[in-house]
Amino acid sequence: MPHDILPTTVVGSYPQPDWLVDRNNLKGRLPPRVRAKEMWKVAPDNLEEAQDTATLAAIHDMELAGLDIISDGEIRRESYSNRFATALEGIDIDNPGTAVDRTGHPNPVPRIAGPIRRKGPVEVRDAEFLVAHARVKTKITIPGPFTMTQQAQNDHYASPREAAMDYAAAVNQEMKALFAAGVDLVQLDEPYMQARPQIAKEYAVEAINCALDGAPGKTAVHLCFGYAHIVHNRPSGYSFLPELEGSIADQISIEAAQPDLDLEILQSLPSKTIILGVISLGDPAVETPQIVADRIRKALKVLPAERLILAPDCGMKYVSRPTALGKLKALAEGAAIVRKEIGAE
Repeated sequence: MPHDILPTTVVGSYPQPDWLVDRNNLKGRLPPRVRAKEMWKVAPDNLEEAQDTATLAAIHDMELAGLDIISDGEIRRESYSNRFATALEGIDIDNPGTAVDRTGHPNPVPRIAGPIRRKGPVEVRDAEFLVAHARVKTKITIPGPFTMTQQAQNDHYASPREAAMDYAAAVNQEMKALFAAGVDLVQLDEPYMQARPQIAKEYAVEAINCALDGAPGKTAVHLCFGYAHIVHNRPSGYSFLPELEGSIADQISIEAAQPDLDLEILQSLPSKTIILGVISLGDPAVETPQIVADRIRKALKVLPAERLILAPDCGMKYVSRPTALGKLKALAEGAAIVRKEIGAE
């Protein structure tokens, strides 16, 4: 039975099986911004069927764990952003550019060679497949316009802001199509707002609001400190977060478990529901439900239960499937402990 108080969810990704992707390739590189077809172990003619099968397994695991809102695990993606970003008109995928990643290293990225436009559906079949097979509420993610702008080489627009606004228009069209496919929540992934806060303060909220304009359902924005597998040193606080009170997103998804975030900063988002990270992905050990419950109790000192959704800190792409399933079970069981304590179970 779904829970209205302290519901549980994921941020987006779930581990892709070893038989589907080369996980050594995945873990031995920066997240790809251009296409990385060499990661797939399955022949192109069989790839969609294989991805469908792995997506069913991810859906099964999330429901088995007892989550209230699930994703498709982003099983069909080489990274959270590259599948959408490289499907747009105006991107020269044959001649990529270069940009510095948040780790400080150069990475091949999409090169903007003309006006950015959405040519057609990108993730809509993913959403339809998820909705057709899920028994609980569903969410799907899209890379946000600010982050895509930072992950591209701009050889066309007069300014990054102009590029971001055209990215936002493309995201807006996709977002509406995803809701039409039946999902309950659409989330924009915007980690580069945290990585580049001074630039973000210039136009990120404006671009997000353009991307989410006219949304017919609940929307979220996720920002984090980067995958724990790649970014090892994490600050104890966000450099860009209160600004999102000015966004039209209903929910803000943040990482809080691994960095042991001072949750008082959430007071700066009085109109938002918070998707709170209570599962650390930097620790390979599976949390006990009691550890998760303690993290939830800490959050309840700052926010009412009605404004909290519980999740892992970030996507689970880089952990093993047994670890991911164990952590999600602990998430659901920890939430159940606290619901019982506050009389909401």
